[in-house]
Amino acid sequence: MSLYRNFLNVGIMTTGSRILGFVRDALVAAVLGTGPAADAYLAAFRFPNLFRRLFAEGAFNTAFIPLFSKALEQEGVEPARMWAARIMSWLVAAVTIVTVLVEIFMPWVLAPFVPGFLSDPAKYDLTVLLTRICFPYLMCMSLMAAYAAILNGLGKFSAAAFAPILLNIVMIAFMAPLVLWPNTDVQTAIWIAIGTIAGGVAQLALVYGAIRRSGFVPRLHWPHFDAEVRRFWILAIPAVIAGGITQVNIFVGTIIASSADSAIAYLYYADRLYQLPLGIIGIAVGTVLLPELSRHLKGGRDKEAAASQNQALQISMLLSMPAATALIALAVPIVSVLFQRGAFNATDSYETAQTLIWFSAGLPAYVLIRVLQPGFFAREDTKTPTVFAGISVLINIVLSLALFPVFRHVGIAIATSVAAWANAVLLGVWLGRRGHFRLPAEDWRRHGLIIASSIGMALVLWALAIPLAPYMLASAPLLLQLVVLGGLMTLGFALYFAAVHFSGAQPLGLLLRRLKRNG
Repeated sequence: MSLYRNFLNVGIMTTGSRILGFVRDALVAAVLGTGPAADAYLAAFRFPNLFRRLFAEGAFNTAFIPLFSKALEQEGVEPARMWAARIMSWLVAAVTIVTVLVEIFMPWVLAPFVPGFLSDPAKYDLTVLLTRICFPYLMCMSLMAAYAAILNGLGKFSAAAFAPILLNIVMIAFMAPLVLWPNTDVQTAIWIAIGTIAGGVAQLALVYGAIRRSGFVPRLHWPHFDAEVRRFWILAIPAVIAGGITQVNIFVGTIIASSADSAIAYLYYADRLYQLPLGIIGIAVGTVLLPELSRHLKGGRDKEAAASQNQALQISMLLSMPAATALIALAVPIVSVLFQRGAFNATDSYETAQTLIWFSAGLPAYVLIRVLQPGFFAREDTKTPTVFAGISVLINIVLSLALFPVFRHVGIAIATSVAAWANAVLLGVWLGRRGHFRLPAEDWRRHGLIIASSIGMALVLWALAIPLAPYMLASAPLLLQLVVLGGLMTLGFALYFAAVHFSGAQPLGLLLRRLKRNG
């Protein structure tokens, strides 16, 4: 199946997940708002999520897939399965130890991550309780990420891409009764945390079923240390930082924001909105590109590897630039229409929208990181991206501390985006210096036209949103709000793709042929 077709398949699944994620977050906003219980739950949910993205998705995928692809290409199916079993045994042992220790010492472990909560004992105690409920989610997601990495390495992407949809379905089912029969904020937060764990179990069951059907279930055993395991961990430890840098930067913001009321909630809801295009584009590209590059490089097909990376960059910029500019132009109506109801008021909408604007400014950089990092990981180089990730984290911390006293949560969003651009530029320049990344002059022209088309589309949307604003206020009927906002977004979509087609940046006929191609 073609690279473009795989991007499309994973992207469609991720789109479904993100849409349901909006429904889930709208329910969270309606039943919890942005008060202390919301801050406590969102901090509790982010804590295992940080570890998941670092130890499971970040470290495991980026270190596992190149070595797994090498075993498949050079040794065959059975040796690859045995190798996967040895690595997974270590992952399960490590995550089990971490989970048990964190559960026991949670009151002390959590303190450095939400220092601003310590002045409010009731809020901090609730956060500890909710985090204890949520933290086993890490075990479910670590196993799911391991099975997903195997499936991705085999070129099977659908089950792992569908798993987040199942999480959202389960959580929505848990929260729906709360809309009809409201509880106290504390009881509501506890019930949502339980729903999170139930969703994690459902995801794991789904992916395990897929790997059973593929006939590739690794048999776990007592972990033993050998040369291949040592090679894996040499790659995986740096990838803990490099692969999860976006989450590290966001969590740094959470730590700093914990000292201001509602700041964590504003950051969370804005983060969820720009995660939609990031998930559809960046995660889809990164998921498909790493095994694609790894297979080409391990098979000695350097030209095909370079072509895959350039194609990934093209489709990423084609989609991420208009998404970023549209989110900036329509930030206020998007937040208002999606979230402003129940406990989520007009002030919450405005503050979340300002945060979204600055997060969105970094969206193309986040996607670029997803495109460029596989160029290192597929060559079994995790050290260089780790250095750049460290520089990015340092920039984020310094800027967040400098801007937060003046701009509060908006300052954290600014710092996160600047840090992402710094990371993306370093990755691109370094790949270019090594001769692993070259853009022809024609590609530079196409990217320039994509940027111009995106800005033009955003200006039109911004101008139209002003007279249409009364129809997107919370006082208007919800159906009318959705129709007007959906109409604006559809118009923007049509204008943008017309511009890139007629300017020659991306002829739509060529794009459709690439998406339809199976080989």
